[in-house]
Amino acid sequence: MPGWIPRWNRLPRWGRILYALVGVAVLVAAGVYGIPAIQRPDTCHDGIEKIGGECIGVDGAGYDFGTPEISAVVKAISEENKRIAKQPHVTVAMVLPLQSTTAGLRRQMRSDLQGAYLGQRQANSGVGQVPRIRLVLANPGRGYRHQEKVVDALLDMARSEKDKLRAVTGFNLTLDATEKAVARLTENGVPVLASRISGDGIANVEGRKQRFPGLARIIPTNGDAAKALANFNGERGREDARTVLVYDTRPDAYAQSLASAFRGIKETGPAGPADMSFESPGIDEAGSTGSQFEQIANNICGSAADTVYFAGRTLHLRIFALTLAKQTCADRHFTLISGSDAASLRQAMSEKDWAQLRGEDGGAKVTVQYAAPAHPAAWDTELSAWTKQWKKSRHREPTASELPQYLTEPKAALVGLNDLIKSTISTGTDLGSTPNLEDSRTMLVYDGLVTIGTALHEVQGNDAEQAPSLTDVRQEWSKLQSVHRVRGTSGLICLTSGGNPYDKPVAVVELNPGQGVRGSLKFVGLGWPTGKEQPKNCVIPSGTS
Repeated sequence: MPGWIPRWNRLPRWGRILYALVGVAVLVAAGVYGIPAIQRPDTCHDGIEKIGGECIGVDGAGYDFGTPEISAVVKAISEENKRIAKQPHVTVAMVLPLQSTTAGLRRQMRSDLQGAYLGQRQANSGVGQVPRIRLVLANPGRGYRHQEKVVDALLDMARSEKDKLRAVTGFNLTLDATEKAVARLTENGVPVLASRISGDGIANVEGRKQRFPGLARIIPTNGDAAKALANFNGERGREDARTVLVYDTRPDAYAQSLASAFRGIKETGPAGPADMSFESPGIDEAGSTGSQFEQIANNICGSAADTVYFAGRTLHLRIFALTLAKQTCADRHFTLISGSDAASLRQAMSEKDWAQLRGEDGGAKVTVQYAAPAHPAAWDTELSAWTKQWKKSRHREPTASELPQYLTEPKAALVGLNDLIKSTISTGTDLGSTPNLEDSRTMLVYDGLVTIGTALHEVQGNDAEQAPSLTDVRQEWSKLQSVHRVRGTSGLICLTSGGNPYDKPVAVVELNPGQGVRGSLKFVGLGWPTGKEQPKNCVIPSGTS
């Protein structure tokens, strides 16, 4: 502009010199010391920030967060997002740590994401059913330590007319950081469906003000799982002299919840050994637990206990089981009973580990039993046993209408999932591996996406133009019962007013070393938190919710 003089040029000569020196000093400091104010954040990918070596953020366009094991399934999710991009859709976010240096954990991520993709496909498959689901992946970092940044992004997406985020799922670990993330999302009106959190602390208590308004769960809490295990084991699991609790004192919401649940089992008979504690350094750190377990195992050998309730994480359960198997009380067979986190144990077992769990005679020295959220053999096994009992008492085959819904409907859902897996593979979609349903991860995450899809379709009605609101989805959870029950592969999902699954069964599974080179994961029966199966049509009794 003619006649315009820069503001700094109007200063006296000494002022202009000082101004220039200050500018030079700022530039030098920025180069030498890396002043954050003028630095761009380090990134792993568009929209994904690199923090402490981890790639933190939200993506739905095929980024694998540097984990090659999940590359194929992440690409499949991206392709499904592209396929439905021009149809009425909303966004659902999957929050899950997506990087690890441990091969077993990376395989677990793949199982979770396979379930998410298959659930997305199933939810998007209905003719004329809208909205479709656009699935995005959110990496909060190891131990959810960067969950605040991810939650910030998700809240922005919930407010965005472009993204229309309407539900958040995932959350595979019961941690304080997980609880904070769920609390902040629900406080801001974002519906959350937890498919794999079992800690009682991240659940609404029936009949009280909801601590997490808009939270739904499809997995029993540790408290419900402990009741189911006790009901399944009968007197053996309740006889005080034969049972002992071993628990981790490290602050860990999952372990603390599980220990409390095991203590709540009503025991009978003479007093047995007192609770025995250990302290681990972290979820996936062994520390000195091996030497602590040597002493605990010695003490158990000196008692009459043969059933150990173990409240701790998978890594420590494995170490304890191997330690107990080495004890000199060779005439004793031990059963270790634990919670849903033990579903990852089989993947961590080596051939040497299996051999160590066997006694000198080749038989099982230690059997690990746990409450799995699901198992693919459950419905066929239970239906066969039910039919056999029916024929024995009535001397005829049951008709289709006489078969119990709580078995037939989940079986049909599982058949549907297996058919979907086959058709997905046959059409050339690469998921990184053929989904293995035995560890329950794929089944649970699949059921979670199907449940979200059911809620979205119920509230959408016939109005394809207007996306359902956050409030619509949040209020729909408690209506998913009775006629509107969700037929999950893990069992019937009937949600209470607190968003909890009513009397959801647990699959009692045993990790048995057997006679071969590698042991087996065997389904042994269903356990019910109330002591009996769900009522017909999954009608929740009054006074429950």
